[in-house]
Amino acid sequence: MTVDSKIFVGLKSIRKKPAPQSDTSGPRCQWDGCEKKGSHRAPVGQGGEGLYLLFCLEHIKDYNKGYNFSPAQSDPVVARYQKEAVAGQRSTMGTGVKQPTEIPMPLTTRSGSAKALNARKSAEQRKAQKAEQQARKLKVLEAKAFETLGLPQDATPAQIRLRYKERLKMHHPDANQGSRTSEDELRASIEAHKILKLNGFC
Repeated sequence: MTVDSKIFVGLKSIRKKPAPQSDTSGPRCQWDGCEKKGSHRAPVGQGGEGLYLLFCLEHIKDYNKGYNFSPAQSDPVVARYQKEAVAGQRSTMGTGVKQPTEIPMPLTTRSGSAKALNARKSAEQRKAQKAEQQARKLKVLEAKAFETLGLPQDATPAQIRLRYKERLKMHHPDANQGSRTSEDELRASIEAHKILKLNGFC
């Protein structure tokens, strides 16, 4: 490879980037022995309201750690506050629960009676819902949805879901070796189920 080759990169062409220089223009940090720029303000303290000291980022952190924001309080009170502030002013030890969290059940209630009562109530609700559906006249789309799924108009929600799943499996392209002949029936079944679901039949 020669010096005048197109792919040759001379060592002289590689230049080092200059190191970033600290900006010393403006006020200096007021920390003893620091030569950096003081761009962060810190309050002077009690009796010096409106007056600020200027520090660099490193020294402002140190200043704020030792700053007493409430000079009217004694040192032990401030120390306790600082200790509590680390943990979010909540105790971190001895948080055991002394009272039982479980509410005792009355002895008169039997375990099986509540289940039987709930089952009876849900059966009554289903009967009332079915009677309500039969009492109201079906809309055109609802009647057509029942007809599309091949169900009677008094079908239960479980029967509607079961028939919907059967028709999905029957008309899905995977079940028909990719044939698109029953695609319309699949779409009609999906739409019928949507209509029945939106109107509270399942």
